[in-house]
Amino acid sequence: MSTKDFVEKDYYKVLGVPKDATEAEIKKAYRKLAREFHPDANKGDVKAEERFKEISEANDILGDPKRRKEYDDARALFGNGGFRAPGAGGPGGTFNFDLGDLFGGAQGGAQGGAGGFGGGLGDVFGGLFNRGAGAGARTQPRRGQDIESEVTLSFTEAVDGATVPLRMSSSAACKACSGTGDKNGTPRVCPTCVGTGQVSRGGSGSFSLTDPCVDCKGRGLIAETPCDVCKGSGRARSSRTMQVRIPAGVFDGQRIRLRGKGAPGERGGPAGDLYVVVHVDAHPVFGRRDDNLTVTVPVTYAEATLGGEVKVPTLGGPPVTLKLPAGTPNGRTMRARGKGAVRKDGTRGDLLVTVEVAVPQELSDKAKEALEAYREATAGEDPRAELFQAAKGA
Repeated sequence: MSTKDFVEKDYYKVLGVPKDATEAEIKKAYRKLAREFHPDANKGDVKAEERFKEISEANDILGDPKRRKEYDDARALFGNGGFRAPGAGGPGGTFNFDLGDLFGGAQGGAQGGAGGFGGGLGDVFGGLFNRGAGAGARTQPRRGQDIESEVTLSFTEAVDGATVPLRMSSSAACKACSGTGDKNGTPRVCPTCVGTGQVSRGGSGSFSLTDPCVDCKGRGLIAETPCDVCKGSGRARSSRTMQVRIPAGVFDGQRIRLRGKGAPGERGGPAGDLYVVVHVDAHPVFGRRDDNLTVTVPVTYAEATLGGEVKVPTLGGPPVTLKLPAGTPNGRTMRARGKGAVRKDGTRGDLLVTVEVAVPQELSDKAKEALEAYREATAGEDPRAELFQAAKGA
């Protein structure tokens, strides 16, 4: 993708968000569209794959505050195809030229991931005024794309950590031609641009404009026998499965960054990063509150009234015994220290145990007699007396 396309393409429209959208709104829109158009969910659908690439490209720019600012600034400055400069057509006049002329020396900035303009605006103006920076930026290594994927873990895997396989698709050097673009692996240097990937045109004196070389499409090389797989571009879609370690203690919806695990770089450039969005399934017994686990334990009326010891299950470990004080009310929460989720420093949170007094649905005759005797023994007590008194006072 040329930088001309980068400036003219409306990434906000691609994600369906307004220009003043927050980071959270951009992330939400991207996740929704990525799930809908992900290649794994649209096997063999070329249009869905292209749409997924376009969505990922937009997220790479708008999801990074620095790149988003560069993109917004560039569109504000060059979006109308004109550049205002003193002395151009008179004092304070406007010198109009095609964006392709201006950005001829800065290609693929949005895909590189290292910045919105490859070498930055300095490279653009360097190429514009024939300083050679535009051509130099083309021959420099380019960082690979960042990739985002999703994984669903069980509750236990999220607490303890897990190694999971992830299948990813990205642009990489074509394996069929080893990235040369030539079926025989022997491309020749483009005679038009002499390997620079650019040609200068127009202007006088020190002022000239540069364009991508049309003969080699900016690569600096020409394939005598174009590769059947990549059609001479040297790049192809690559699918790979890698084992990814998800750290212990991750939360549902957490986004993990794995440096250097994204798409391979070009011309010796570093690989991009892999971002993994984690989804966690619910557990039938345990819940999560920050670094603490939660569990509700039923107790009998006698245990709550008279006190005692109750066994409490833990996640993946032996049960613990908690001492229940006499007169424990329904809904009281107690703490089993060190039985929660793993924190970043390796320590564990606590297990928060909430007591729930169980009301029996069926009673034996002996139990009924005992309860009747208890009711007679406490007939003078009214647990609602203070409630009515407080209501009158209010």
